[in-house]
Amino acid sequence: MNKTVFAHVSLFFANLIYALNYTFAKDVMPDFIQPSGFILLRVIGAVILFSISYFVFVREKVQTKDFMRLAICGVFGVAINQLLFFEGLNLTTPINAAIILTTNPVLVIVMSFFILKESITFRKGLGIILGIIGASALILNGGNFSGNANFMLGNLFVFINALSYGLYLVFVKPLMQKYHPITVMFYVFAFGLLYVFPFGYHELSVVDFSSFPLKIIWEVLFVVVCTTFIAYLLNSVALQKLNPSTVSIYIYLQPVLASVFAIALGSDALDMNKIIAASIIFIGVYLVSVRPLKSRKQKLS
Repeated sequence: MNKTVFAHVSLFFANLIYALNYTFAKDVMPDFIQPSGFILLRVIGAVILFSISYFVFVREKVQTKDFMRLAICGVFGVAINQLLFFEGLNLTTPINAAIILTTNPVLVIVMSFFILKESITFRKGLGIILGIIGASALILNGGNFSGNANFMLGNLFVFINALSYGLYLVFVKPLMQKYHPITVMFYVFAFGLLYVFPFGYHELSVVDFSSFPLKIIWEVLFVVVCTTFIAYLLNSVALQKLNPSTVSIYIYLQPVLASVFAIALGSDALDMNKIIAASIIFIGVYLVSVRPLKSRKQKLS
């Protein structure tokens, strides 16, 4: 399979996992595990899985000068990103959080412009706008955005989460081009564990795992193995070939995939609004993801 095609397939499956994660994580929190404790469990699981993968299959050496960048990626990609998203989701509504997260690709494009000198084209800007319109229409189809002052702190946390993940994508890109994805993820999560541990230790230490029903056990395993290990690895593989703005635009597919999942389970129904919104999102993703014909010809020549 062509490497670029494989990168897009990886992004699709990563965002499918993220779409399913909303339902499973909501079942677990806060009745069985509190948010920060759940994040610590996720990061511990990821460190174990990436450690095994790294020491058994890769064992790649990292230059000393890159450890600082890896440590920064651990702050933005693991600690701030994961902690503030779960805490923010607890304080605000899922619809508020979903709408705020649509700003992520915009933030990534702006930061890529200043940090990576990645150009902002009309085509890319139009794709982002269409993605926001389609995702917002799909999300708001099930409810309304709330401006309630009680939700403001949660909204702020989710926005900082989106900003943090955007910074992570931009900072980690050069590392992905230099090292194996498993190497980068091992160090990013190892640093992330140091940052997350003080916040989640108490909540995780009081969890009674023996009281978990079988369904909750499987959902916890999904969040730890699929959402934290596999999805991060798939995004990392994609970043080797694609730019951060292309990786971020796939976030708009999450409400589409979540709707498909809900329809498959019989908890939602397909209607014209969903079809139109999904079509707009796919057009937006296409515009951001596919290079203009001129640049493709230059590469071939």
